[in-house]
Amino acid sequence: MVPGIGHIGAKHLIDGMGNAVDVFRLRKEIQERIPEVSQRVIEALDCPQAVFRAEQEYEFIRKNRISCLSFYDEAYPSRLRECEDAPVVLFFKGNADLNSLHILNMVGTRNATDYGTQICASFLRDLKALCPDVLVVSGLAYGIDIHAHREALANELPTVGVLAHGLDRIYPHVHRKTAVDMLEKGGLLTEFLSGTNPDRHNFISRNRIVAGMCDATIVIESAEKGGSLITAELAEGYHRDCFAFPGRMGDEYSKGCNRLIRDNKASLLLSAEDFVQAMGWNMQTTLSEKVSVQRSLFIELSEEEQKIVAILEKLGNLQINSLVVEADIPVNKMTAILFELEMKGVIRVLAGGMYQLLN
Repeated sequence: MVPGIGHIGAKHLIDGMGNAVDVFRLRKEIQERIPEVSQRVIEALDCPQAVFRAEQEYEFIRKNRISCLSFYDEAYPSRLRECEDAPVVLFFKGNADLNSLHILNMVGTRNATDYGTQICASFLRDLKALCPDVLVVSGLAYGIDIHAHREALANELPTVGVLAHGLDRIYPHVHRKTAVDMLEKGGLLTEFLSGTNPDRHNFISRNRIVAGMCDATIVIESAEKGGSLITAELAEGYHRDCFAFPGRMGDEYSKGCNRLIRDNKASLLLSAEDFVQAMGWNMQTTLSEKVSVQRSLFIELSEEEQKIVAILEKLGNLQINSLVVEADIPVNKMTAILFELEMKGVIRVLAGGMYQLLN
């Protein structure tokens, strides 16, 4: 809320000072600890109106039982934490696990055709059978977004809507009933304070959260330009997997998907089975089986798990992006492997998304 300090700058200050309280309390000592911080930033932190506004927001989230997730909280989406421009704070209302083992987002045109809505229905129906614990994320917008949410609910899959405004409203209002249903099986997530209008630039900002908190982006119908293509580009920049369903040549709302596939920015997708196989999501192992492995006296590690353990032994604590580079393993597969190692009691996650090898 301090003018001139964005998400990246705020995280830099918090890391340098140890916590957010000391950023303000020890404002005059910041340059001693973080020499590169300018005097302009020091002066900007003397901002009583920001503290007053924060108190108002705190009262709003307390009254409405909203979870306030800071960047360093365990419940903060760990995948999003790996993105440099991740929000310092998120506001969440619902019951979904934002760190589920399998998370995907489905986006597309606001002018969905019967073809697009049928894909949403058949894909999520089949995905439920193959991967019953998947979390479905989208933006609660017209078209593909709202169909993805509704089909997820129809198939009893948790679904989270990422909003371009505060949690004091629902936009568009006609989606309010679906949004309320999502609170019982999923939830609503935003970086924006109450009172924030759904302005145009907020939707672009919202898209980075949609892309960053998921293992993969699936584009279903898109014109040559649109928000779903921005989400796909963001996913590529975050080293996430991206898929697109193809359409007929000449169809206005298939041009974007076909171009993503042509330019190798998205993998061709034809079915839920294709998707699960491409992601390497092995659903044969149930949670109870994972727990039994953790309790086992003799822990067996796969070749890739041994590789990650060796890297952590050599280089010390690392974030997932560094592990992806060092091990040359795709991020979606790395996420699953790290989860397995956690369940086996081999590693743990530290504040800031660092993975530590346990003795």
